[in-house]
Amino acid sequence: MQRAWDSLVTAPHLLALLIAGWLLYLVLLGGWIVLQKREPVATMSWLLGLALLPYVGFLIYHVFGPQKIHRNRLRRSRSRAWMHSAQIDSEDGDAAELVRLAQNTTGLPATSSAEVDLLVDGAAKYTALLADIAQARHHVHLEYYIFEPDTTGSALRDALVERARAGVRVRLLLDFVGTRARRSFFAALVEAGGELAWFHPMRFGRVWKRPWTNLRTHRKLVVIDGRIAYTGGMNVTDEQDERLRADAYRDLHMRLIGKSVRTLQLVFAEDWAYATGRRDFLADVEAQTPAADPGPIRTQVLTSGPDSNWEAIHRLHVGAIHAARHRVWLTTPYFVPGEAAMMALTSAALAGLDVRLLVPRTSDSQLVTLAARSYFGQLLVAGVKIYEYRSRMLHSKSLLIDDSLAIIGSANFDHRSFRLNFELSVLFDDPGVATALAQIIEREFAHAPRVQRGRHRPLLTARLPEALARLCSPLL
Repeated sequence: MQRAWDSLVTAPHLLALLIAGWLLYLVLLGGWIVLQKREPVATMSWLLGLALLPYVGFLIYHVFGPQKIHRNRLRRSRSRAWMHSAQIDSEDGDAAELVRLAQNTTGLPATSSAEVDLLVDGAAKYTALLADIAQARHHVHLEYYIFEPDTTGSALRDALVERARAGVRVRLLLDFVGTRARRSFFAALVEAGGELAWFHPMRFGRVWKRPWTNLRTHRKLVVIDGRIAYTGGMNVTDEQDERLRADAYRDLHMRLIGKSVRTLQLVFAEDWAYATGRRDFLADVEAQTPAADPGPIRTQVLTSGPDSNWEAIHRLHVGAIHAARHRVWLTTPYFVPGEAAMMALTSAALAGLDVRLLVPRTSDSQLVTLAARSYFGQLLVAGVKIYEYRSRMLHSKSLLIDDSLAIIGSANFDHRSFRLNFELSVLFDDPGVATALAQIIEREFAHAPRVQRGRHRPLLTARLPEALARLCSPLL
């Protein structure tokens, strides 16, 4: 090693060439990163990493660095024109301002639901879902982040195979990274006439084209015959079925009927058209989605992803917290807030509102768990009540505001969900849904001891690891 270094020193022209190459690498790649105009902290983190890890840092950035997706603006095409027949008057109701914000950031109209059933845990979701699929007559559209080749995944696959053989059009869109089941697992479905597509499959062969490693569809969506829709936080895995595993995730899902299903149908249709390149599919969506009468439950579908700069779900969470008058209850498995979200939560608590945060005692990511706890001190000082769910891994994602506003979906309260993933949530302006959600969260508090201010925090085993994990927050 010393001999190699001595040789390098005796060849000053070579050393100068290496330094020049390193500086050129920093200027070109650094300039590219700076021009993306992202948060200063995240930008500085990437610049520092690239400087300390020349060339290797470029490879890391090439695979995992932030990207934007410029997919066709389907939302502005004629595929969305028929959606506005589902629109309701967004000037009425307690959340009129938030609904207008959602409309302008997502392009989706306000709508309504006739029925909304909140399904707690996998037994409730999978039982209802399989029963509805068994009754499907025209189509079953599914989009999932995780679809495991286990007992739960096999049961759902077999149900889809049976419907496909009966002539029902089955279309299954799966995230390539999140799903461990591969094409062979779905061979019977394809043979029966079902269609299978992958969201952002990994292609490392073309060096000049960046792989979409970080940009995943985190959505969980099923639309049956254009009449019934399922969405929320649950994937397809034994890990979320308490009948199969005692340590199954504690989670929350929804079953919806009504005009809102038309909007959820469009969300699937746009993702399917994007993943498959089949734009003709959009023209068939309207015919596949029957009209429905307006329902009593005010509903606004929320979508966000790296194909938009507006971070719609992030904005709606922050806006809803600012709009609160007496209560803010938040449940999330991953809590890594940005500055705006932290400001909203602490401001609400400092204003005397009942602000509660429910997180798992230990999530399935130790790094995220540590990063989340690094924010607890400031929240506790502001008056936020923090509860750590200990029975199982808490995986539900919900926000309850006052007595009538609820947001439920796939998005965690972190940078990844707000900026990197394609997410799907639903905003309800309805006392009935809010009451049902409040009852669910209140039951969780019984299994979640409250975090006390002034608790003992050892330097080496708590404060230091949490502080270090927090440095990664902009990248999580």
